[in-house]
Parts: sequence; structure tokens; C-alpha cells
Amino acid sequence: MADYDLAIIGGGLNGVSIARDAAGRGLRVILLEQGDLAAGASSASPRLIHGDLAGLERRHFLRVRTALAERDIWLRIAPHLVRPMRFAIPAHSEERPDWQLRSWLLLYDRLASRSGLPASATVDVTHHPIGNALKRPFGTAFEYSDCVVDDSRLVVLTAVDAAARGAVIRTGARCTRAERGKEWRLVTIDRGFRQVITARAIVNASGAWTSSVAETVLRVPPPKVAAEQMDQIVVRRLFDSDNIYVFQNSDGRLIFASPYERDFTLIGTASHAFKGDPAIVAMAAGDVAYLCDAANRYFRERIETVDVVRTLSGANMVRNAASGRNGAMTLDHGRGRAPLLTVFGGDVTTSRLRAEQAVSKLTPFYPMSPRWTATAPLPGGDFAWDRFDNEVEEVRERWRFLGEEEARRLVAAYGSNVKAILGDAKERSELGPAFGSELTGAEVRYLMQREWARFPDDVLWRRTKLGLTMLPEDREALAAFMAAAV
Repeated sequence: MADYDLAIIGGGLNGVSIARDAAGRGLRVILLEQGDLAAGASSASPRLIHGDLAGLERRHFLRVRTALAERDIWLRIAPHLVRPMRFAIPAHSEERPDWQLRSWLLLYDRLASRSGLPASATVDVTHHPIGNALKRPFGTAFEYSDCVVDDSRLVVLTAVDAAARGAVIRTGARCTRAERGKEWRLVTIDRGFRQVITARAIVNASGAWTSSVAETVLRVPPPKVAAEQMDQIVVRRLFDSDNIYVFQNSDGRLIFASPYERDFTLIGTASHAFKGDPAIVAMAAGDVAYLCDAANRYFRERIETVDVVRTLSGANMVRNAASGRNGAMTLDHGRGRAPLLTVFGGDVTTSRLRAEQAVSKLTPFYPMSPRWTATAPLPGGDFAWDRFDNEVEEVRERWRFLGEEEARRLVAAYGSNVKAILGDAKERSELGPAFGSELTGAEVRYLMQREWARFPDDVLWRRTKLGLTMLPEDREALAAFMAAAV
């Protein structure tokens, strides 16, 4: 008998979503990630949970409707990670005509279910906060509702839920070889130790490494795919209004400018074909300039490439433009050949559905329970999305030493599981040493014990984004604390 029913290679969003779904259906699951969870493209996404307004221009009506349905599911099952926002498209005389934008938004509203989000509207930005940051020629904007998500937190909490349902999650574990027979025999290097495990089926969900894993580890023909790189930039905060701007660029693309970690603005995306090592994905100077120019076309406050405080880049595999949102998957099996499921590409919005469909492809090989992930909340998400502010107030009432912004960050990251970090603390000093103004020893210990954080970057850039503001001396103290806690 094999050690596991399903072995998954890759700890990005596709991998952990499949692990969660499969474990919840009763399969014995192990996930192997050579580095950290969400260390690749899954922590460099546009951070949008949306129906894709631009999809209407390409007449992808069914895809848009499906994505909008998934958006509403995410609001229900991850209300701490997924937040509703108003998106504003300033009308530009040189781009799409106003009547076209209005038509898109009316159809967008019709395709969406009754989620409780406000409908689209036309705004006079000369008398609206949205217009404060814009150049004066813009007098009209079109508003609509969609959502944003903390992408790397979504990956981590999906893995946490998978583990709670019985999946084994191993980070720092690389599969070096897999031999195929009636079952798979995998040779792994797990944090320096060689181990052999067996599984009845394998999922290759290794993202930008999909082809190399297929050729060198699984020794099967690689899928016919291409690598695509997506880039974004982080600059100082350019506007005070609590909305996302959608800019029509001169090349026809839509560029998003989002509030990011209180004091910053995230601008993206630029995308192009990728060649090279997926472990080293760097943003070209031309792409930085492209996004700065796109923002400068609309914002009054000009930004230059020297104003960029951080770039976010990730590479992923795509089969073709048509499969971009939903990703792609292939199932290979036969007499005497254990199943191999390959899953790659796709966006954050459809990741839950994609995992559900992927696991369902394995139903001929296993008895398993029905689909379930559309109704089960992620850890900490056991409250209604429109009660997020109430959760923040309850946290501040119980732990009075927390400020408004700190409480909001903790609830957005952990939801109702904040109590597992703060416990019965009456004063901040009871949470251990401080690293910067917010990160405490108690939170770091929680991340190491419950969320597989091993190194400072795991904490500062994926489980939190506090690396944006943490001083060098605090980083050094954090590194020493984590080293001593191992």
C-alpha cells in the first residue's frame, strides 16, 4: 500500500489549493515545496479577486460570469483576506468611448450575482475625492465593485487548512526523482535528509518549473507551454481615497493602481514572455519605466523610476492566451502507469474552482467525498465579510494596547485566529520582543510553529509585508530570534 494517495509537487496557489481540496475529500495527501510557500508567482500577483472587466471586450462572457461567482465565494469563505473595493476608471478622450465603458459596467452588474456589493455608477470627479489625485482634464470616472486579496496569505492559510484536514505540508523539501509504475516512488531531499515515499498519483503544480520538473524529475514529455512574466511596482502612496484606479493605457491595456500596506501604492501590471531561471525573476528597467509612465498619464503627482521602493515579479506557465485566467491541466495515465496530473497557470480568482476540477479528474481512481470547498471558510474566516470592521473593534476591545492600524492588520491576516497569537496578554510586553513597531515575538513564534516560516523573508514578505518599513537593526534582531527559536 502506498504511503499517500496523492503527492503534490509545488507550494504555490495551485498546489496548496489542490492539497486542501483533496485532503477534505478524504485522500491522504503530501505536498512538497522546495522553498517556501508562495515563494514564486503566487506572491507577485495583481492581488485582484475580480470578474475581469476587460474580458467583456474579448466577449468572454461565460468566463466573466464564472469569475464573478468565484469572487462571491471568496467573500464568504475568506472575509479577512478578501476585501471589497470600489474601482474607478477615469474617462479618457483618447481611449475607449464613454458609452462603451457604461455598457461594459451595466453588463458586468448583470453578470454578477446578488452579492451585496454596490452597483456601478458614473462619478463627477471634479466634486469627488476620487478626483483629488488626478490631473485636471479628467472630469468623469466610472465606478464598479470588485475585490482585492492578500495573495501570499491566501496561499499560506489554504495550506494551514489542508494540514488541519490531514495533509502533510513539507517546505524545504525537493523531489529529485520519481519512478513510475503502478504507483509512484519519489526520492526527496527534505531539509538535507534523503527520504523515499510512495504515492498512488502525482500532481505537478510547480508553476514556472512545470517543464523542468516533467523532464528531469518525472521523466515525461513536458507540456507545450510558454513562460510569462508579470511585473508590478511599489511606490509611496499617491492618493488618500480608499479605492483602486483603473487606467486605460495608450496601448489598450488596463493598469491598476491600488492602496498597498497603508503607506504605499501598488501599480501593475506589465507582462511579457519569460526566459531564464524561474528562481531569479527580475524586473527590467523598461518595464519599471512603462508603469511609471502609465501612472503619470493620470496622476498629478509625478513618479520617476527612482521613486520605486520595491518591484514584484513572478513567472508562470501559460498554454495560450485563451487559457490564461482558468489555467490548464492534463491527466496522463494508463495500464501500469500511475496517474500524473499537471496543473499550471490561471489567476487567483479561479484558483479554488481550478483545484476542485483538478481533484475531480482523479475520481475514477479513488473513492472520495463530494466537492466541498465553496462553503467551508479558510482558517479565521468564520464571520461575514461585511462584519470585518466589527471584528477589528472586538479585537481592540479585548486587547486594548493595540492601535487601530495594528488591529486591522492582524484581523486582515489571521481573522478570528488572532486570539491564538495574542492569548491573554494584557500589555504589549507580554508578547515578547518587538521587531519594529508591530511585529512581536508571539507573532513570529506563531508563524514558525503554525505556518512553516523558517527565515526572516518568510515572515517579512509572505506572511506579512512588514519588510517594507522594518529597519535593518530590527531585521537583524528578527534573524537572531528565529535562529534561536529553531
